[in-house]
Amino acid sequence: MSTAELAASYAALILADDGVEITSDKINSLVTAAKVQDVEPIWFTLFAKALEGKNLKDMLVNVGSGGGAAAAPAAGGAAAGGAAAAEEAPKEEEKAAEKEESDDDMGFGLFD
Repeated sequence: MSTAELAASYAALILADDGVEITSDKINSLVTAAKVQDVEPIWFTLFAKALEGKNLKDMLVNVGSGGGAAAAPAAGGAAAGGAAAAEEAPKEEEKAAEKEESDDDMGFGLFD
């Protein structure tokens, strides 16, 4: 990372830690107060737009959590609906596997 990127990153972290909204002007103010030289204004705008509407503290806490998992179904009747959906998924996979196998039955393949 360049000095400019680090300065903008640290400024955004300081703002998030203080609970202040992260804007390009505020990042610029912190970087200027820290007397970091030769930082192009594009870095302030990039970091402000990338973090706009996001909770930086939550992002840092959940770095290793994966994030792509589906939500767990609610207790009760929704659990039964989730089970039905789980049963349908393997059926679809089996159909896809059958289609792939049918290509082999045609008598030609990739390396023939």
